[in-house]
Amino acid sequence: MTYACFTVEIIDHIAHVRFNRPERANAMVWEFWKELPEAIDRISNDAAARVIVISSEGKHFTSGMDVSVFMSGALDADGPNTHVSAEAFRHKIKALQQTFSCLERARQPVLAAIQGGAIGAGVDLATACDCRYASQDAFFAVQETAIGMTADVGTFPRLVRLIPEGWARQMAYTAERLPAAKAREIGLVNEVFASHEELLEGVMAIARKIAAHSPLAVSGCKAMANYARDHSTADALDYVSVWNAAMLRPDDIKEAFIARGEKRPPQFDNLKPIGD
Repeated sequence: MTYACFTVEIIDHIAHVRFNRPERANAMVWEFWKELPEAIDRISNDAAARVIVISSEGKHFTSGMDVSVFMSGALDADGPNTHVSAEAFRHKIKALQQTFSCLERARQPVLAAIQGGAIGAGVDLATACDCRYASQDAFFAVQETAIGMTADVGTFPRLVRLIPEGWARQMAYTAERLPAAKAREIGLVNEVFASHEELLEGVMAIARKIAAHSPLAVSGCKAMANYARDHSTADALDYVSVWNAAMLRPDDIKEAFIARGEKRPPQFDNLKPIGD
């Protein structure tokens, strides 16, 4: 399928979603907010890929939400319909929020390869991914504060879980740029690479390692990590016991051990496709 804001290719069980509007710093225009969940949900449902990599062309990962999206449907400044407009605007925000939630609900891990700026909604996108990697020139900025608004499509519920709360607050209050080295120091990114080329090469190597494992086991790891993040330890332990009681696949365990003994890559079945 063809998209206006990015390309998608699946090779060797790795789905590569590449933002391809570098002339606009990969700004998130209206089409983006519709296309990204469609693409990710399609990859998740079809199960042809075992891992998803998100990268971009050009100087910046993304400059965030395009101003046309922000201005369209914004609140009336004054007037008798202000509260009616506010109610409608709330639903618009909730629809935009679901764009990045698709990354969390995907059955496959999602890896973000970030160069240049991840600005505004770019922070929200990155924090919804399973893992983040950056080039040395990368930076993160909660830019919304600098233009007079409170970030609303994912910054606060996700960022404060990934990094120390004080740093999340500082980023939001100041709208300052957090450089790649500091992002790694505080746990926002897993690793920093010297260049954009080395970044993509390194992330693809990690993706290949993930794709070599049992898709069912990896999908279970993602489901358990998401659940444990949002629940108590006791609830998470109970859920993983139920998961393995239902999902543990002896054939995958057997294949992993046999392949290791025979010094060959294991061969696992893909996840089953699911309907829309």
